[in-house]
Amino acid sequence: MTERVLKLGIPAGSLQESTAKLFRQAGYNITFASRSYFPKIDDPEIECMLIRAQEMARYVANGILDAGITGHDWITETQADVQEICELKFSKVSRGPVRWVLCVPNDSPIQSAADLEGKRIATEAVGLTKAYLDRHGVSAEVEFSWGATEVKPPRLADAIVEVTETGSSLRANNLRIVDEVLQSTTRFIANRESIKDGWVRARIENIALMLKSCLQAEGRVGLMMNVRRDNLEGVVSILPALQNPTISQLSDPDWISVNTIVEEQVVRTAIPKLKQAGARGIVEYSINKIID
Repeated sequence: MTERVLKLGIPAGSLQESTAKLFRQAGYNITFASRSYFPKIDDPEIECMLIRAQEMARYVANGILDAGITGHDWITETQADVQEICELKFSKVSRGPVRWVLCVPNDSPIQSAADLEGKRIATEAVGLTKAYLDRHGVSAEVEFSWGATEVKPPRLADAIVEVTETGSSLRANNLRIVDEVLQSTTRFIANRESIKDGWVRARIENIALMLKSCLQAEGRVGLMMNVRRDNLEGVVSILPALQNPTISQLSDPDWISVNTIVEEQVVRTAIPKLKQAGARGIVEYSINKIID
């Protein structure tokens, strides 16, 4: 059994499954057992613990965890002193950022931050909301919301600050967005003292490298084809390559192999053009990881 173990926080809740999926793509198999806060991982040098994303940065900052995954919003909210290793652009629904937004009922007279003077605002992100009000020179009552924040206006609050990806829940509750408070993406963070240890740093950097390589590969595929030398310039001009394509000489001196990586969404229009330009034996293949 290994003597060294990296204590890694996995976000419980909405990010749990998407985080586990990303780790599996990176080669780390994480499995969850019912009622257990200690997921299993197929690496004896890593010990996982499920922690709410809202609390992750605090536990990493105080050294209970060596590293963890949480949102930029919760790092900002808790003002935790952690080392940010990298940005991981994934969330519960999409690969874009989530937004913390100021919302009011559709028929509310509130149109801007200035109209919040003396009002009551419900939110889970009290620190973020107070900082937003301070930036706008507004004094309002901010109360912590334990959940179901969207249903609180107008009876329990004049406005809310809530996180959203698509806005569907806000629209379903007859709310409109007045302003954006913060955009947030997922971050891989580490304890500042832990990262000074060479072994810990190496493990964390290796994990970060593999996670980023999977995100880098998403939405991209490889294209491989054979091209007559005379047609090479025309074929290469069509390819929307990630970088310059790899060109290799075939046994027949008149033919060349071209290999490149492209956005998956362009393949349906690129392949017919490539064939017309003289490419033959065109093969599309999946990409699991891209490491720059």
